[in-house]
Amino acid sequence: FITRTGLVKPCRLLSPLPVVQISERPLVHQESLPKLPVPPLQQTCSRYLASLEPLISAEEMTHTRELMDEFLRPGGIGERLQKSLERRARKTENWLSDWWMQWSYLDSRMPVAMYTSPGVVLPKMHLQDRQGQMRWVTMCTDGSVCFNGRSLLWHSHTLPVEYLGGKPLCMDQYYQVLSSCRIPGPKRDTVVNYAVGKTPPTHITVVHNFQFFVLDVYNSDGSPLTVDQLYVQLEKIWNSSLQSNKEPVGILTSNHRNTWGKAYNNLIKDKTNKESVRAIQKSIFTVCLDAPKPRVSDEMYFNKVAAQMLHGGGSRWNSGNRWFDKTLQFIIGEDGSCGLTYEHAPAEGPPIVFLVDHVVDYMKRSEMVRTPMIPLAMPQKLRFNITPEIKKDIEKAKQNMNIMVNDLDVRVLNFTHYGRKFPRSHKMSPDAFIQMALQLAYYRMYQTCCPTYESASLRMFKLGRTEAIRSTTTESLQFTKAMDDPSKQVQKSEKAALLEEAIKVHRKHTHMAIHGQGIERHMLGLRMIAIEDLTSLPDIFMDTSFAVASHFNLYTSQVGSKTDCVMCLGPMVPDGYGICYNPMDDHINFAVTAFNSCEETNATRLSQFLEDSLLDMKTLLEQVSKTQ
Repeated sequence: FITRTGLVKPCRLLSPLPVVQISERPLVHQESLPKLPVPPLQQTCSRYLASLEPLISAEEMTHTRELMDEFLRPGGIGERLQKSLERRARKTENWLSDWWMQWSYLDSRMPVAMYTSPGVVLPKMHLQDRQGQMRWVTMCTDGSVCFNGRSLLWHSHTLPVEYLGGKPLCMDQYYQVLSSCRIPGPKRDTVVNYAVGKTPPTHITVVHNFQFFVLDVYNSDGSPLTVDQLYVQLEKIWNSSLQSNKEPVGILTSNHRNTWGKAYNNLIKDKTNKESVRAIQKSIFTVCLDAPKPRVSDEMYFNKVAAQMLHGGGSRWNSGNRWFDKTLQFIIGEDGSCGLTYEHAPAEGPPIVFLVDHVVDYMKRSEMVRTPMIPLAMPQKLRFNITPEIKKDIEKAKQNMNIMVNDLDVRVLNFTHYGRKFPRSHKMSPDAFIQMALQLAYYRMYQTCCPTYESASLRMFKLGRTEAIRSTTTESLQFTKAMDDPSKQVQKSEKAALLEEAIKVHRKHTHMAIHGQGIERHMLGLRMIAIEDLTSLPDIFMDTSFAVASHFNLYTSQVGSKTDCVMCLGPMVPDGYGICYNPMDDHINFAVTAFNSCEETNATRLSQFLEDSLLDMKTLLEQVSKTQ
């Protein structure tokens, strides 16, 4: 569970079955959802030991087994912690959700940009001019706000219920995305959702050239602005913010959370500043109109755009054109680059993907329609009084962000040779197949395997967030070793059988994870109970093997979107990789990140090994199929 901040890293959606949307009122199903179970203690501990086998030495394993025997002694500490956890599960709606929010997000003191907030790159828009950008922004804004007959679908609780394997999923996260914001604190942050009050917000914020504006998206009678009205208001904002010499107040939100917490308190001492900050925090979402960046080759384009979505490119470019604490920020560049970034604490990927798919589909179907115009007031520009101390905080934030930007290497791989249809044609799970390709790529690069984290959804349960799948198994290691066996003794049919077995085990682990029987969160729960109830942590949690197995060099997430987009996220550990993938029918979009400051990691090289591994696995299956 340990990241470089000492905290659990958040994660995202994986579904082994297709998620189906059915138009029913979600709250009817919400109350009937089962509670997240506490897995049997013996089951979790046995599976934990099995997960260590490919990762640690026989000597280390012997020591860990001794510690586990002590932990599981009848009437001992393990049983006591399990009973306390089961008591908590009976008394709460979800024994994990509050801990998860605090432990993995709000207690973290690392910057949210690149460390916890993902970016999403949408297909490139071929915009001819600035008017093209403004039209795109208008349609994106209209599509985001005006769902289902121009009502705020989130706020009216009329979203279609999602089902997985015939079972309804928890929809709670969908109501946390709009009108919410993270608020920095000196030791722990909070998240506020302004949509739950009697008067939900009716405005978005727009930022251009580091200047923030309030744009009301509803008329005084409650009707939403027309597309034309939105366009005119956005034009007004653009034309009144052409100066590019303004202080980038938004870059303060990119800083280390303790540093930002102090700067935040200093910033809002001033009444004007406080009102401006509150307007941003309360807005439904933020739209970032980015300045164009230097042109790059087609080969490098998506790498640069993915980085832009994650961090804005540095203080010289668009990192100050953000409010990173805002849950949802759409980003549109003059050059046609577009996407979003989201602050991860309130929700996982599914609500974001749902919104992306809706907006892209909406924009395909909709056109700018001329409607009668009602004169509207100029959107309010948010003012900030910059004292010397605030100016100093901004300069520090600029320096820190530029260091982070220079340290992150981002590579987007559009694998075009095949997509999810190929593994399915061989009766294999596309997700498990891709995970084995990642195992093979890493093994080829380092001649060893590593702890691997894949996220899984717990939304079958009330207020469910995520579980982790440990993708590195004894079976996956046997497959990766066999693929490049130097003795040439392993037959192709045997390699294919090992691949099939590794995929089978991965599917089993996935099934257990989404049904609340995973290892990771149960171990977290036992550990949290120990922190609350005991004077010291049990030895099993202080064991070197525990730290090794929780140091996830591969931090991976499938993002299943209908849109041909790619999500990207930073690595979990300094010497690791962050890998997101979106499997489409005939191609797969990957984003791989690593830190330049680590000599051992290289996102470009791993991407190449990944492409080669996917091709070699296809060749293997095709050759074996021909001989059968």
